[in-house]
Amino acid sequence: MFATLSLLAAVTVNMQAVPQRPAPRRAPVPPVVTVPVMPVMPSVPSSLMVPSAPELEAMSADLAELQGMEGLQGLAGLEGLAGLASLNEDLAGLQGLAALAPEGGVTIFRDRGFARTPREPWAAQDPGDSLYRAARQQLNRNRYTEAARLFSDLINRYTRSTYTPDAYYWAAFALYKSGEDANLEQAVVLLDKQRAQYSRAATRGDSEALLSRVLGELARRGNQDAARRLHQIVGDTSSTSTQSSCSDDDDDPRIAAMNALLQMDAGNAVPILKQVLARRDACSAALRRKAVFVLSQKRTEETEDIMLSVARGDPDPEVRQQAVFWLGQVGSEKAITALDSIVTKATDEELIEKAIFALSQIHSPRAQQALRDFAGRDDAPEDAREKAVFWLGQAHEADNAAFLRQLYGRLTNEDLKEKIIFSLSQMRSAENTRWLMDLALNQKEGIDLRKKALFWAGQTGADIADLVQLYDRTTDQEMKEQLVFVYSQRHEAAALDKMIDIARHETNRELRKKAIFWLGQSRDPRAAQALLEIINQ
Repeated sequence: MFATLSLLAAVTVNMQAVPQRPAPRRAPVPPVVTVPVMPVMPSVPSSLMVPSAPELEAMSADLAELQGMEGLQGLAGLEGLAGLASLNEDLAGLQGLAALAPEGGVTIFRDRGFARTPREPWAAQDPGDSLYRAARQQLNRNRYTEAARLFSDLINRYTRSTYTPDAYYWAAFALYKSGEDANLEQAVVLLDKQRAQYSRAATRGDSEALLSRVLGELARRGNQDAARRLHQIVGDTSSTSTQSSCSDDDDDPRIAAMNALLQMDAGNAVPILKQVLARRDACSAALRRKAVFVLSQKRTEETEDIMLSVARGDPDPEVRQQAVFWLGQVGSEKAITALDSIVTKATDEELIEKAIFALSQIHSPRAQQALRDFAGRDDAPEDAREKAVFWLGQAHEADNAAFLRQLYGRLTNEDLKEKIIFSLSQMRSAENTRWLMDLALNQKEGIDLRKKALFWAGQTGADIADLVQLYDRTTDQEMKEQLVFVYSQRHEAAALDKMIDIARHETNRELRKKAIFWLGQSRDPRAAQALLEIINQ
């Protein structure tokens, strides 16, 4: 999707060393050239989970290619490259996705939220110390059955031991890790007993998260009692977590319960999710954000309708935006209809931009048509139209190219025209390159747009013979300066020949100086020979 942006890597400056001379000389100043500013790319929320393993791999590959562009920011004398800084900021959201890895082909939340390693023994004189040490050793070696037995022995034999309150938790944890149905049910019993008898145990906060995880596993296996308890935990407005009741950390039992819903079948999970998404209390926003993600993993006939309702009506902007994002990942015809309705009817510009991005991720003629329809609307927000134009260019479709060329002709906004020039340059077709060349020659257009069109035509493979002939056909000095720069970025012999010719014979002193400067950046021996001959004239 983003690989075409790598063409900017052609803009390199290889400064040659200047020999030491007795008298100090001023370092050469590169001539000012026009390099089009990169458009700001729409960002992807970093708080979202990865849709699937293949998509994560594709994103990582795109990022790896884009990271090579960072060196462009340091180029002296190239105007407009500051735009890369905002590009990198927008891409930072994508980089955060790499930390969220899928397991077993199913996207899940990171497995955190409760303790997994017992702390070091702290009461050598305690009668339960030796049992605790032995149980801890077995747990650290992943011998869960033996660890559960030893922690249970500690509970049964030394009820007043300082280790006993935490032993309930560690016995339950070991049973949970063993994975057997009977052990999971016994883990629930132990955690309930710890809550009733040892409310001040050091592991109480971890116990709530572990209980939700165990109940989630039982519910996934068809245990309806566990499913009902999870439902109660999610709906609990007086969390017993040691954190604030507005916490969005996984050690909040309600958040842990939401994570556990991922393990449940859609029939049991979706009714709970609908109830959570209907909440409007002050501290439920974090739960609703989690619920949107979990719902995205439960593909049912209701999924798109629920997501659309959330995208339109949730009071939290982030919840709305995440719902729009996941509609794009669903990618169904119903999802396209929902997203189209958002871009045409919503008044929240940020939400509209998220819907545009979501549509761009759906590989469907209908989705592309929706983007074209929006880009063509004169009453649409300008920033959102620019993003629609950008994503149309990334799709590399002939229909999009034809539309953008036609749209350019009826626009008056120069910023939007510039975005169209850039998007067409990304499609790399002979027809688009010819259009860019024609635009560069069109004296009715503004000089800045003509220069940008010329730059991108040179970057996208315009015939070097056409570019060389253009120098003698134009009388505009700014266009000639831009042509000299375009030649410097090409590798054909004809480009170097033209720069040498300009350096030797051009009557305009400023144009000769610019050609000489760019010859000085070339590593071709012919450039060095030409410079030597000019010096010796």
